[in-house]
This record gives sequence, C-alpha cells and structure tokens, in this order.
Amino acid sequence: MKKGFLGFLAAVMILAVAVPGFADECTYRGILDTMYCDNDKNLVADNALPGNCKDPSTLVFTYTPVEDPAVYQDLFADFQAHIKKITGKDVIYYTVHSNSAQVEAMRSGRLHIAGYSTGPTGFAVNLAGYVPIAVKGDAEAFQGYNLIVLVKKDSPIQTMADLKGKKVAHTSPSSNSGNLAPRALFPAQGIVPDEDYTVVYSGKHDQSVLGVVHGDYDAAPVASDVYERMLRAGRVDEGAVRIIYTSPRFPTSSFGYSSQLCPDLVEKIKEAFYTYRYTDEMKKAFDGADRFFPITYQKDWAVIRDIAEATGASYNEEGLKAMIAKEKADAEKKAKKQ
Repeated sequence: MKKGFLGFLAAVMILAVAVPGFADECTYRGILDTMYCDNDKNLVADNALPGNCKDPSTLVFTYTPVEDPAVYQDLFADFQAHIKKITGKDVIYYTVHSNSAQVEAMRSGRLHIAGYSTGPTGFAVNLAGYVPIAVKGDAEAFQGYNLIVLVKKDSPIQTMADLKGKKVAHTSPSSNSGNLAPRALFPAQGIVPDEDYTVVYSGKHDQSVLGVVHGDYDAAPVASDVYERMLRAGRVDEGAVRIIYTSPRFPTSSFGYSSQLCPDLVEKIKEAFYTYRYTDEMKKAFDGADRFFPITYQKDWAVIRDIAEATGASYNEEGLKAMIAKEKADAEKKAKKQ
C-alpha cells in the first residue's frame, strides 16, 4: 500500500511540473492547450507565477527554420550578446529543421526565446505557450506585406466584382497571400474563387505578376512585397499594372518568449527586444528593418487567424499533425529532386 501511495504521489509531482500553472485557478483557457491558461482573455498564455516559473541559467534562442541555419545563427549573434547584457544570462542558438520541431522545442521547455514564421506562430501560441511581442520593423511600423490584386493598366476591370467570369492567377495551393488569403478574404468583397472566376495556378508570385503584364491572366492576387521588389529591380515597369484591392497588413515572422519564464526575466527579455537596434548586416538581410517593433497577437495576428479559420486550418494538435505531414511530404519531394 505504501509503495502504491508513493507511486501515486510521484505521478502527481511529475504532473505538477509538466503542466505549468496546474495548481493555480484557471477560469478561462479559450483554445489554448490544457497546459496553459488565458484568464485575461488576450489569446496568449498567462505568464507563469513566481514559484511556478522557470529561471534557466542559460537562455535558448532560435529563428524560424531556413535552408542554411548557420547564416541566421551568425546574423543573430549580436542580438544574443545584447540579451546576455540585459538579462545577465548566457544565450545559445538552437538549430531547428522544421516548424513543428520548433513548436515542440518550446512546448517541452527546451526553447525560451524564438522567432516563428507567420503561420506557425498560431501553433506556438496555442500549443507551446508562446507569447509574440515583436515583428521586424522600423520607427514607424512593423515590417509586413499586403495581399494585392493586380490587373493590367488598360484592363476594363475596375473593382473586385469585375473579376466574375475572368481567369485569375493564384500562385500555389499552399501559398498564404497567393491562394489561402484570397479564398478567405474575397467572399467579403462579393467574389468567390473557383465559383465566380477561374483559378489558374502560376507557381510563383513573380510569374503571376508577369502573367498579368503579358496578358496571360486577367488578374492576380500577390504579395505586395514581391511586387515592390520586382518594381525596384526593374522587372516590371512602373504603371504597367493597377492595384484594385489591398488587404489588411500581414505581419512577417514574430518574435517572443515562453510564457513559462519567470516574470522578472520576461521583463528583461522584453527590454532586450525593444532596446536593440539591428546591425548593418541584419538591416541588409531583413529588407531595411532596423529594430523589433512591438505587436500583440490579439490585434496584429487577427487577419492571419481569420484566414486560418476560413480555410479550415486549426491551430491545435490536429492542425500540427497536418503541418508535420506536409513538412514530411515536402522533404520527400525535395529529396527525390536531388
């Protein structure tokens, strides 16, 4: 009996460690994982309370998975030194090779500070207790992009309603601004892709733009930053096309911290983000952004959540499994090409 009781007690103790804030009253959780609470209803996990929080001797940081992680590990070295200066803790870079692995790393407590891509940010918030606080930007605004709809300059199309019966280039089925966002946002404009107009996949944003210029497509929804880069590079003549629709601004990758860190440490991490100014190398790599611009998940990720909901994507365990399956399929496809 004594042995059984001790086993039960050990299980309770493990659960208390594994589930942050388990002993605290949770009056509201929303769609967050059961490990977290959202009593203030701001859509992100509440900060762990003193006595039930983590204060690691070394902070672990990473940026969204890229093909060459070493590039960004070097790029963020100066920022990591700044975090160390503010917090007094060593900071190491943790390389991840997939979005799902990055979410799991924070969920398991191995990752403390991170930059997540736009879409995976929602998974990290709901499943890993991630709190986004910043996006790359400048003194005026955060760095982001809009979904824009382009038509040829002399096209008779003037409004979204005029797209009915036309041939419109989307980029690829998985593209946010090139396909998912149009399907989520256009119905409110009175136009439904595949019903009111014919969808043709171009493959890439720049191919959609050039297809409109050359008359292959009547219109195309594309990311504004891609179009602007094409203008700067001279790949598209100024005035060759017109914009008939502009969406709310989409944020780029978010930056933030684990809600399970101790409150005093969290404040120092926030200070590190908001007082840091990018190196020249970072400015070049991040299209002129020079700082971390403050944001909130509740407000600034609203359009992303709306798109996810409208397209059937769920920032939960099932949605994460779907993302893992897609990552695996993409990796296998890439391996076959090599």
